[in-house]
Amino acid sequence: MARAQMVRRSGRWRLYVALPGRPEWPMHTFTAAAVPTLAERSGALGALGFALAGVAGWSWVEDAEQYGDPHSPVLLIAAADVVQAAGDAA
Repeated sequence: MARAQMVRRSGRWRLYVALPGRPEWPMHTFTAAAVPTLAERSGALGALGFALAGVAGWSWVEDAEQYGDPHSPVLLIAAADVVQAAGDAA
C-alpha cells in the first residue's frame, strides 16, 4: 500500500504519493494557498492514479521547519493510505 502525503512549501500545498523504490514520485501542486478541501485532495489523487484506501482518511501531524528549535515556524503534514485506482498502471 502506498502513502500519500501533503505539505505546504513555498506558499503552496503539494501532494505526493510515496512509492518506495521509485526514483520519482507522482506529485500535484495546488494553485491556491488555502488548505485543499477533501474533494480537491481526492481529485488530485485521482489525477495521479490513486484513491484513498479504506475509510480512515487523512491524519495530520505538526512538525517544525527547523528540527529542535521551539521558535521555528510550524510545518503541518497530512498523510493517508492510498491504493492504485482501478484500471491504472501508476
